[in-house]
Amino acid sequence: MSDFFGELYLRSTRPFLTELGDAAESAFLQRHFEALPLEGPVLDLGCGHGRHLRRVGQGTGRLVLGLDFDALSLAEAAQTSPVVRGDFFSLPFQTASLAGAWCWYNTLFTFDDATQRRGLLELHRCVKPNGLLVLQTQPRERIARQPEVHYHGVLPDGSTLDERATFDPARSRDVATRTLTLPDGRVMAADYFIRYYSADELMQLVESAGWRVQWVIGSLDGAEIGPDSTDLIVGAQRG
Repeated sequence: MSDFFGELYLRSTRPFLTELGDAAESAFLQRHFEALPLEGPVLDLGCGHGRHLRRVGQGTGRLVLGLDFDALSLAEAAQTSPVVRGDFFSLPFQTASLAGAWCWYNTLFTFDDATQRRGLLELHRCVKPNGLLVLQTQPRERIARQPEVHYHGVLPDGSTLDERATFDPARSRDVATRTLTLPDGRVMAADYFIRYYSADELMQLVESAGWRVQWVIGSLDGAEIGPDSTDLIVGAQRG
């Protein structure tokens, strides 16, 4: 997995992110953290190159911190907000020092269930009582409807991206291989998986780490979770 995150991930994922999408996601996060009555910073766990950091910080007036383990992405994120390179499962923060945290776009879900729970427990340690955690992914049902996916195309920088993914229903994992060929001929490739959950399964995982789920929605506009939902977003309170 370490071969996946870094230059390969940044070069091959960024072209599919849009300014409009980043703004909509940041506005969603702003609304929820702006309404949080607790004082203190909030954490973007797995902040990547920092696409949400500046907007959420400006929109809430809070100190927003970014944490990731990819030095390349963090070098860019550091231009807009304080960041730290660290381990998701041993966070470099004092107990009950954060007002809240968010994890967007499968940040934790590239690990097995037990490891994810460790991450949620570590967040629970660092967040103040009644603090907020927001998790975003896609619902299992959406991924299962298209169990075989193949993408092959040329990116704006001239690189060629090839990716093949197969959904394993027994383990609820999308198992994939991503290969990026740069214009200079250099090739980067890695295997990875993403664990997908139904709403009930994700709620159970979150609550097993001491969080109290407050709401579950299926899109940025707050729609109820359903069979055609594009997102699975959970808001939980630190008990």
